[in-house]
Amino acid sequence: MTLSRQTPPTSREVLVERITELKAERNAILLVHNYQLPEVQDIADYLGDSLALSRRAAETDADVIVFCGVHFMAETAAILSPEKIVLLPDERAGCPMADMICAEQLAELKAAHPKAVVVTYVNSSAEIKAMSDYCCTSANAVKVLQAIEADEVIFVPDRWLASYSARFVDKRVYWHDGFCPTHHRILSDHIRKLKADHPGAVVVAHPECRSDVVDLADAVESTSGICRYVKDSAAKEFIIATEVGLVYRLEKENPEKRFYTPSYVAVCPNMKMTTLEKIVWALEDLSPRVTVPEDIASRARACIDRMLELV
Repeated sequence: MTLSRQTPPTSREVLVERITELKAERNAILLVHNYQLPEVQDIADYLGDSLALSRRAAETDADVIVFCGVHFMAETAAILSPEKIVLLPDERAGCPMADMICAEQLAELKAAHPKAVVVTYVNSSAEIKAMSDYCCTSANAVKVLQAIEADEVIFVPDRWLASYSARFVDKRVYWHDGFCPTHHRILSDHIRKLKADHPGAVVVAHPECRSDVVDLADAVESTSGICRYVKDSAAKEFIIATEVGLVYRLEKENPEKRFYTPSYVAVCPNMKMTTLEKIVWALEDLSPRVTVPEDIASRARACIDRMLELV
């Protein structure tokens, strides 16, 4: 059964069955980010953060990778797996933070600070990675800054991850004024209010949050780090300062624990664009496909490889 875009709404069970059939036909896997819709998380072959999923893509024997996330994530998978077909179910799913830095702006920063090494957050375009010396993730940004042999660093595009990471190094860090709009909606007042209501709750924040939110946190972790922290913690209540989609996974994996979201407007609309229907269409049509020109991909891959050599 082929489900066209004109097919009437179909039940979840039928869609999941069709996805299973198509995965077998195409030798495909589904890589799903932690912020995706619950029904998309439920059918993941691998669930995690952006770089971990891209590395998983490079290790798999699958011919087709369906990346349920946003564009820069699918790009990263295509960079690391140039021989595979990488699909993004909704090609409009972008990242506002990644769009906040362009090649001309980074060139200006490099010209202004010629001695600085460029460290680029994985939440960026392939073009920006290709202009950079090292990549980093929210999980290893501090380790990357500590490991590189440079006194000056240009960090793009996220000012909050940059300022947080700079706390742990004796280096001059110049950062671009980018940010994640979703994490920006989480305010310190939200955290204080929840702490007043749940004084025993542990605050765990993503480092893309504002500095005053990070200052209130008991732990600062990436999405995968938050999952590990919660699992290992003896605490029973948690305030989770990140995109609301992660709470679904946390509740599923830790049914005996309680989770509180500081702000219900901390939703990434781009992460919610992927649906079961769009996954079916992508697998049926092998489209939309994400590719990266080889000249950009080779330089971006070198930037990622240098990171992996450090940490």
